[in-house]
Amino acid sequence: MADTATTPLLTSHRAKPAKTPSIDDVIEMYIGAAGAWQLLKAVLVAFAWAFDAQQVFISVFTDAEPQWHCLGSPGNSSCSPAAASPCALPPSTWAWDRPAEASVVSEWALECAGPALVSLPASSFFAGCLAGGFLLTTLADSLLGRKKMLFVSLVFMSIAGVLTAFAPNVWAYAALRFVSGFFRSMVGTCTLVLSTELVGKRWRDMVSVAAFFCFTLGFLSLPALAYAFRKASWRNMYFWMSVPCLCYSILLYFLVQESPRWLLVRGRKQDAIEALRQIVSLNGSSTTTSFSMLDACTVHEDAGVSSLSVFATLQTMWERQWALQRLAAIMAASFGVGMVYFGMPLNVGSLGSNLYLSVTYNALAELPSAILSWLLVVRVNRRSSVIALTAAAGACSLACVAIPRGAAAARMAVELLSFFATCTAFDVILIYSIELFPTCVRNSAVGLVRQAMVLGGMAAPMLVALGRERNFWSFGVFGLAIGCSGLFVACLPETKGRSMSDTMDEEEHKEATVASCTGAAAGATYSDSYLV
Repeated sequence: MADTATTPLLTSHRAKPAKTPSIDDVIEMYIGAAGAWQLLKAVLVAFAWAFDAQQVFISVFTDAEPQWHCLGSPGNSSCSPAAASPCALPPSTWAWDRPAEASVVSEWALECAGPALVSLPASSFFAGCLAGGFLLTTLADSLLGRKKMLFVSLVFMSIAGVLTAFAPNVWAYAALRFVSGFFRSMVGTCTLVLSTELVGKRWRDMVSVAAFFCFTLGFLSLPALAYAFRKASWRNMYFWMSVPCLCYSILLYFLVQESPRWLLVRGRKQDAIEALRQIVSLNGSSTTTSFSMLDACTVHEDAGVSSLSVFATLQTMWERQWALQRLAAIMAASFGVGMVYFGMPLNVGSLGSNLYLSVTYNALAELPSAILSWLLVVRVNRRSSVIALTAAAGACSLACVAIPRGAAAARMAVELLSFFATCTAFDVILIYSIELFPTCVRNSAVGLVRQAMVLGGMAAPMLVALGRERNFWSFGVFGLAIGCSGLFVACLPETKGRSMSDTMDEEEHKEATVASCTGAAAGATYSDSYLV
């Protein structure tokens, strides 16, 4: 009788087959509870963003047109201080306020060369970022991995920076800026991806925000460095910015492990075990920890992911419509954000306020922006955050056009609000893009998102040069671009609270599960309302 009574229970509760552990499950098991040393190494990786910020914004000072003054008696009619430019004045009637070698504009007499030549070095840098992003972005997912790609990028970026300090003319200067931008293109992406893959999901958002803080530190160091060399050559800035970066890259190579998540996706289990063993020992656990769970961990081979083809990851995304749609939408939003993010600091010289203070204020705006971005990714969904932030940034940028040039304080305040909202949108979009794509293509996808930002930044120097005469070409175009591009995020799926996928098949399975659950919930609601 006892057997008969228990038969229905046994048949109605059949044992489910054991679930094959995913890479995310295995990684969380070993490194989910991050120790202090592990977090310190992740922050060490994140510090690469400080040198990234210096490379991006150094031209704000080195390529700025210095102030000038009239020579001779006040009654000299040949020179008028009210003139917009000294180009129409006789050379003997005016002089620069600082030594000629303090800026590339004054050293090479570019003040009358036109906006195309003046903006050429900055545009060349962003063009290099764009070219490097498309040619190098897949190497971190395929051949080199995150750590080696970051090391190579930092080393060659530093060497190009040192050579820039010896540029003989504007053409060599622009060429070297292109090379610097080419290798710099992967620094931010590899830094963000590697630092977040070295910790578990509990600390992922915090490590991302630490990277944003490091970027702010690098940005803040520029006004201090520029002020220290204000009466010296602009070449000093490039030299003293590049040498510390070279030393840092060597330190990074010997102290930081490769991403165990990437090693597992590539099928290099022994290397992954060694990387995990070092991380586990940093957390204070025994180095004899068993890694038997890695044997049960399987990776479904997506098309091209396990091969060594450099462009396999791009092909993998191209063959899946959902991945292509996500990439197109997030890149469209990133284009407008990048235009304002890189363009606003270049344009602060037209606000009529002190250049050093203006850049410092913009850099300081990154600090509360990093805090706000952390609060948003923890408490608010990604789509609403990006749309609201881009709309606010666009409105404030357009307000700069309406405020007259004489109201320098008001224009500076509105510009800071626009830049603050743009910085926050920049941070949220990067975190969002990490969560939208699985490990096998994550570095490539995030790299393309950053290239869309760089493409927007590439157009910014020319707009800034044109905006010196009419504000609409700078602030007006900035506002329209970021306000409209942010709307593309509305068609993306929400990723808040979701675990990261490792393969394309796993991501498709999650999407199918979410869709089925949403449909079931909607059906249940309809049924309940019908019964009522």
